[in-house]
Amino acid sequence: MTTEITHFSATKIKQLMCRREISTLEVVDAHLDVIERLNPTLNAIVTLVADQARKSAEEAQKLINDDPNELPGLLGLPIVIKDIVETAGIRTTWASTLYSDFVPDEDAEVVTKLRTAGAIVIGKSNTPEFAAGANTDNELFGSTGNPWNPALSPSGSSGGSAAAVASGMAPLAQGTDFGCSLRMPAAFCGIVGLRTTPGLISNYPLALPWDPGQVLGPMTRTSEDAAMLLDAMTGFSRKIPNSVHAPWESAFNIVLNQKNIKDLRFAYVADIAGLGIDVELEKICREAAYSLSEYGAEIQEVEFDLSDARDAYLTLRGAWMVGMQYERLDKLHALGSNLRGNIESGLQVSTRKLAKAENMRARVWKRYYELFQKFDALLVPMSPVAPFPVADNFPKTINGKKMENYVDWIAGAFLVTMAGIPAASIPVGLSSSCLPVGLQVVAPRFGEPLILSIGKFLQKSHPMPWPAWAAAH
Repeated sequence: MTTEITHFSATKIKQLMCRREISTLEVVDAHLDVIERLNPTLNAIVTLVADQARKSAEEAQKLINDDPNELPGLLGLPIVIKDIVETAGIRTTWASTLYSDFVPDEDAEVVTKLRTAGAIVIGKSNTPEFAAGANTDNELFGSTGNPWNPALSPSGSSGGSAAAVASGMAPLAQGTDFGCSLRMPAAFCGIVGLRTTPGLISNYPLALPWDPGQVLGPMTRTSEDAAMLLDAMTGFSRKIPNSVHAPWESAFNIVLNQKNIKDLRFAYVADIAGLGIDVELEKICREAAYSLSEYGAEIQEVEFDLSDARDAYLTLRGAWMVGMQYERLDKLHALGSNLRGNIESGLQVSTRKLAKAENMRARVWKRYYELFQKFDALLVPMSPVAPFPVADNFPKTINGKKMENYVDWIAGAFLVTMAGIPAASIPVGLSSSCLPVGLQVVAPRFGEPLILSIGKFLQKSHPMPWPAWAAAH
C-alpha cells in the first residue's frame, strides 16, 4: 500500500488516518520513499527534514489514538514549504548563495498556522533566487525538472513545490505568487495552484508588508485538497497591515457541498494578453471551459483585452523588485544574473513612469469590475505554451512570434495579479505530447471557494493520469 498512499488525495489520506487504517508514520515514510527515489533527478526538495517529520508523525498518531473525532484539520499530512518562506530550525536560503546556511529562529506566520493545523513539514522546495523568475533554477541548488519529463521546466517560481506534489513526494505544498509563481507551475505539472486574495493569508515577515502583489497559496492535486489547505492558511493577522477576515467559515465545506454550478455565468477569453497562444493548448482549454455547461453553467466567449497594461505591470514589477531587495542593493554583485538584472531594470523606473503604471492598474481594476458585473468568473488558458526545456530561462517564441523580454510570456497571469484578485490553474487534460494543460479560473476578490468549486467540476470531467515519468520511476 506504500505507493498507493502517495497517489491518494490529502483528503483521502486524512480519512484513512482518522479511521486508523494507516498510521501517520506510514504516511510520512511512504512520501520519504518517493523523495528518495525521485528527488535525485527532479531536485524538487532542497532541504529534507526526515527525522523531524517522523517525530512529528509519532506525535500526531498519539492525538489520533486519544480522540480521532477532534483533530486539527491537517493532522499527519506531509507538506512542503517553498524555500523563500521562513521555517524555524529548518534551513531557509531564498535560493541565494548569500543565505546558503541560514536557519531562522522564527516560523513565517503561515508556517505557524500550518503546524497548528497539524501539517508535518517534510522539506523545503526549490525556487529561483528570491523567487525572481518563471523557471526554477538557481546557482545554489541548480534546476528542478518536471515530473512528466525531467528535461522540461516545471516553470516557476514555485516549481519545486509543484514538482513535489505532482510526483507524489507530498500531498500538499505551499507556494507564493506574484506574476505567475503558483499558477504556471501548477499548469506545467498538472496540479491545482491557487493565487489568493491579498491579505487573506498572512505574508509576515515579508519585506513589503503593504504589498498586494505577492501572496501565498495552496498547491495540491485536487480542488478539494486546495480548499482544505486554504482553510488552514487563512486567518486575520495583526502582524500585517492589509490582513482581512475570510468571508466564509470553511472553503472546504463549500467546495465539498457544491453539487452543481447551475445558473452561473462564465466568460471565456482565449488570450487576455494579446500575445497569441499555442493552437492545441487553446483548443483543450476551450473544450474544458464549455464542458462546464454539463453542470448547468452558461459559457460565453467575450472580448476582454488587457494587452495595453503589459508595460505598466513591468514598471510595477521593477519597483517591487527594488523594494524587496532594498537591504541588498549594496550586494548586487553577489546576486545571480537573473535577479540582478531585474533589480537594475527596476532602478531605472522614474516617478512619472510609476505614476502612469498605477493609473493603468486602476483602469485594469475597473475593467475586471465591469466584467464581473455580468459574469461570475473568467476562464482563460493558463499558459500560452507547453512546458519548455529546463535549460531555457523562458520560451523564445509563441506560435513563431518572438518574445520581447523574458517576462512577457506570462502576461496572461500577471494581468490578473495587477487587479489583486484570486485565480487558480486547474488541470484539464494532456496535449498530444502527453504534457499537462491548465485552465485559469479567475473570480472577484474572495472568490476562492467559487474558483475551487469550478475546479472540482473541471477535474471531475477531466481526470488526470499520474505523470508518466514519475509513474515509471
